[in-house]
This record gives sequence, structure tokens and C-alpha cells, in this order.
Amino acid sequence: MADHNQLGIAGETAAVEYLKANGYRILHTNWRYGHLELDIVAQTADELVIIEVKTRKGSEWDAPEDAVTNSKIRNIVSATDCYIKFFNIDLPARFDIIAVIGKAPNFEIDHIEDAFYPPVTTRR
Repeated sequence: MADHNQLGIAGETAAVEYLKANGYRILHTNWRYGHLELDIVAQTADELVIIEVKTRKGSEWDAPEDAVTNSKIRNIVSATDCYIKFFNIDLPARFDIIAVIGKAPNFEIDHIEDAFYPPVTTRR
């Protein structure tokens, strides 16, 4: 397995452990629906929380959260819509990003709550 894949897996594992330690209930990791994927789906007492994890070895390049582009956001929102319908969930959804920087086991974790909102489109 390529080094960047191993780093990504280690980053997601660290993010899951961080969320559990902070009271989140993990529902799914790497949940897929067709070509769509959600990195982590968690729940608090009153919200469904969708977490996109971005892992980097260092901070010399762009911040990991900057890799969450508008296209990626649209895919996450579409996957979330499928997830909510598939599991018949009746909770508000929140979209977070967890940026994981460094090397295991000494990752620096930055949890950005409400990192983005679903885009609003209108038709005429």
C-alpha cells in the first residue's frame, strides 16, 4: 500500500478515536453509496454529524481543510442525502472537517465544526 494511503488510514483512525473521546457515537466509517463516500458518520444527542477527514504529513503546503473543494462538498451533501434516506434518519445534519497533521501516533487534530453548509441551488 502506498505511503499516502497508509497515512490517510492512520489519520481517519486518529479522527475516530478523537471523536469517541469527545462523546460522539460513530455510526459508520467509509460509508459508500455508488461512487459517493462519507469518511465518518457520527451522532451526538441531537445531530447527525458528517465528518470529512483530511490528513497531511506536515503543514508546509495548503491547510488540509482547503482540499475540501466545492465539488467535494456537493458529493458529501449528495452522499449524506442518500445516507439519511437509506437509514430513515430524522435528525438535523452538520458537516465538519477534521484536519489531521503529522505522523502517528503524534497527530495534531483540528476539528472544524460546521465547516460548510449544503449549497443552495434555485431553479427558474
